[in-house]
Amino acid sequence: MKPGKTGLPRIIHASHYSWLGLKAAWRHEAAFRQELVMAVVLIPLSFVLGQSAAQIGLMVMSVLLVLMMELINSAVEAVVDRFGGEQHQLSGRAKDIGSAAVAIAILNLVIVWAVILIMNFV
Repeated sequence: MKPGKTGLPRIIHASHYSWLGLKAAWRHEAAFRQELVMAVVLIPLSFVLGQSAAQIGLMVMSVLLVLMMELINSAVEAVVDRFGGEQHQLSGRAKDIGSAAVAIAILNLVIVWAVILIMNFV
C-alpha cells in the first residue's frame, strides 16, 4: 500500500488537485470552456423543463457526463503531447478515441434532452 495521507486530510489534498485540474482545463482547453458555459445554461434549465426528479437528474447527469469526458480527453491529449510531437499511429488513435468519447457523451445529452422534452411538451 502506498503511504500517504488518509481520511479527511487525503480528501482535502485530493480536492486541491481536482481544483488545479479544473483550473488547467479552463485555462488551456477551449472545448472545456465552451462546454462549461453550456452546463451553466443547461443545468438550471433542466430544473425548469424537467417534470420530475428523475428527469432533472438525467438531464443534469447528461450535461456532467460531457464535462467528464472532455476532462478525460484533455488529459489523454496532454499525456500524448508530453511524449513527443512526432506522428505516431498509437498517439493519433488515443486522441481519436478520446474525441469519440466526447462525441458519444454529447450524443447522449442530445438524446436524453430530446426524449424528455418530447415527452413533456409534445
